[in-house]
Amino acid sequence: MAALNRRAFVAATAASVVAPTVARAKECPAAGMDWMTMSLEARNLAYFNVAHVGPDFARQKTESWAAASKVLREQRPKHLDLAYGPGERTKWDLYPATDPKAPCFVHIHGGYWQRGSKEIFACLAEGALANGWAAALPGYTLAPEANLTQITNEVRTAFDWLNAKGAEHGIEGPIMVTGWSAGGHLTAFILDHPKVAAGLSISGVFELAPLRDSPQVNDKVKLSEVEVETLSPMRRPSVNKPLSIAYGTGELPAMIASSRDYHAYRSQAHLPGELIPIAKTNHFTILDELRLHDSNLTRSVLQLAKYKVT
Repeated sequence: MAALNRRAFVAATAASVVAPTVARAKECPAAGMDWMTMSLEARNLAYFNVAHVGPDFARQKTESWAAASKVLREQRPKHLDLAYGPGERTKWDLYPATDPKAPCFVHIHGGYWQRGSKEIFACLAEGALANGWAAALPGYTLAPEANLTQITNEVRTAFDWLNAKGAEHGIEGPIMVTGWSAGGHLTAFILDHPKVAAGLSISGVFELAPLRDSPQVNDKVKLSEVEVETLSPMRRPSVNKPLSIAYGTGELPAMIASSRDYHAYRSQAHLPGELIPIAKTNHFTILDELRLHDSNLTRSVLQLAKYKVT
């Protein structure tokens, strides 16, 4: 389909997807970015986070997380790689707290649905564990082996498993789910699961249409028109649960706009959740905040547990 026709399709579907008592995405205040007016090259660069920070920096940061995560997994090996599905990656790593009723911090890893693993990002549980919480990280099958429909179905199955089996592994408390980048998208998507009490999306992508023509994403993810329409949080009914949205002030303008626009979308329906800009952080350094027990992001997760969810 030509780019012009795709844009017409997007405009039509955005106008037709209506959530009860929730404003449509197209009515959200703009954050200074209009991806539909960008060239395909500019659109690709607008969401190319590795290029923005530099591939060497991104690699070094990822390697540092992986090294810290390896230490944590070696220290707490009892509840790792618990299968929730038949795939090689459809497994949980669980880190129970001393109190089974303690809240549980769940983190969904990023990587534009085609990179990353729970093993790399285990260290992000350090802040929650230091505050006496449980923690858990799900894996999921990556693109191109899985399309986004399969990935979202796997994540939902993972939370079904945690709801049914978590108590057997010492996790019985409310679930506060966080996710970064692609995981921020999956956090917004899974917020409606009955096991999830609240969420924090970090540097997420909430409208998928700009990524469909982005080679660095869609050469492997291969988003369909139906997936753009049905799996974009900006086109889905907003969930009446707390969802805070964080971004680094040093991120790409389009990534900042994504977070601000989605917060505005939810705010129009007066739904709970803060917009949290983290000063002097980029798409990668923002994650280091979760490793600290008293950082802005960790405090935001702790605060989510205080909401009374109905």
